[in-house]
Amino acid sequence: MFEMLSEHHLMALIGLVSGVPLGLAARLGRFCTLGAIEDLLYGGSDLRMRMWGVAIGIAILGSFGLMMAGMFDPAHSYYLSIRWMPIASIVGGLLFGYGMALAGNCGFGAIARLGGGDLRSFVIVLVMGVSTWIVLAGPLAPLRAAVFPQVQTSGVPPAIAHRIAALTGAAPAVVGLAMGAALLGVSLASRRLLATPARIFWAAMVGLGVVLAWAGTAWVARTGFEPLPVVSHSFAAPLGDTILWWMTGSVRPISFAVGSVAGVWCGAFIGSLVKGHFRWEACEDPRELRRQIVGAALMGVGAVIAMGCTIGQGLSAFSVLAFSAPVTMAAIFAGAALGLRQLIVGFAPAG
Repeated sequence: MFEMLSEHHLMALIGLVSGVPLGLAARLGRFCTLGAIEDLLYGGSDLRMRMWGVAIGIAILGSFGLMMAGMFDPAHSYYLSIRWMPIASIVGGLLFGYGMALAGNCGFGAIARLGGGDLRSFVIVLVMGVSTWIVLAGPLAPLRAAVFPQVQTSGVPPAIAHRIAALTGAAPAVVGLAMGAALLGVSLASRRLLATPARIFWAAMVGLGVVLAWAGTAWVARTGFEPLPVVSHSFAAPLGDTILWWMTGSVRPISFAVGSVAGVWCGAFIGSLVKGHFRWEACEDPRELRRQIVGAALMGVGAVIAMGCTIGQGLSAFSVLAFSAPVTMAAIFAGAALGLRQLIVGFAPAG
């Protein structure tokens, strides 16, 4: 394989192939973070939230299954190699969730909508990608590093399964598989969800996409010659990576991030054609555009502080049971709930 493609191209190909199911799920299965939160708070439906539970459960089972098979060590992932900072998860998650509500989508959702011809999402993708890199490596990086320093962890990884295993003597893979099965069982305990097998299928595809990314990048890192990171899907810094690659691709190697973004876009484009939903859309209200730009900028800042977005923390970090995942997602939920309340009912007191 390495004789036909470089390791960087293999990583991008893995991102592309594993990203397509996520894009298809967004368009064909209506898999969406903000949509799930809005349905739960204002639509009286928990179906899309349960879809998230199914996706996370499958991702946990797959990731720790790979660990048991000796194909992937969660401790090598970014989420378990950096010391967890609870305040960063809370602050970053709140900023991201509030920005997501203002923008009307997260980074993943914006790519999926762009695949359906929504040019408003193109603005969100650009602004979020640029704002992420401004905080990650640009002028605001020193301030971010001073307030929220990212320090390599040592000892037991900051993960639920690994800590339980250290206390009980059980194998982390066994603990992880048990927790993944429990979450999957709870998520499927709904007659309404079981009556819609297509939703379950697409949620499972999202979880499998995350697992495929872990397996593929772990294989390249294990068998290749370059020290490439073991990664899975996230759509904050990778948006900036993709923008930079399109501008400097002749001197900058392609990466998993570029393939991942392209995969989601391709899957969403195919899904929009299948559903007959592809159409060009643009923003006609400058106030809406302003809100989306502010929201996208907040998402970029929040994602860097929290070390991930709704997919990065909500699925990839959750799949390895990182401590940061449930805390960040709870903060994202709270921030989104606050933003939705402002947009839907306002903050003015009743009466």
